[in-house]
Amino acid sequence: MTTPPFDPPSADDIAVVSAQLGRPARDVIGIAARCICGNPTVVSTKPRLTDGTPFPTLYYLSHPAATAAISTLEANGVMPELAELIDERYLAAHLSYIADRESIEFVEEIAGISAGGMPTRVKCLHALAAHALAAGPGVNPIGDLALEQAAWSPLVCECAG
Repeated sequence: MTTPPFDPPSADDIAVVSAQLGRPARDVIGIAARCICGNPTVVSTKPRLTDGTPFPTLYYLSHPAATAAISTLEANGVMPELAELIDERYLAAHLSYIADRESIEFVEEIAGISAGGMPTRVKCLHALAAHALAAGPGVNPIGDLALEQAAWSPLVCECAG
């Protein structure tokens, strides 16, 4: 297996992510996607946290403007609409997510579990958008659609400061 292609976090990245989250970032192993200005947008987190907790969410949306835009989509009820579009590509996204995480570490307690409701439902658009940003267009079709509908773009910097 190969490790997913993301940059290891710098000390500055960890400081930015901590500020984005409003709490200390923990167990970040990479920056999977960045804003056009270079700030982290999606972090990759260890599959097993330092305290031993299994953590299935490899790709975590950290950018406040992106998170707010995706939260607005969820609040506006687009999840059932997107769930109607689930097809075999969503299963492929699920398998891709698991392969990425397991290339870092296999954690038995979360084997077969991805994120965001994959492969059968749409549960968390934040996780799906994070996967789409990390993996690139065409890998997670529901995440791609959420990003298309969101009032945010990784090509337009909305970072504070």
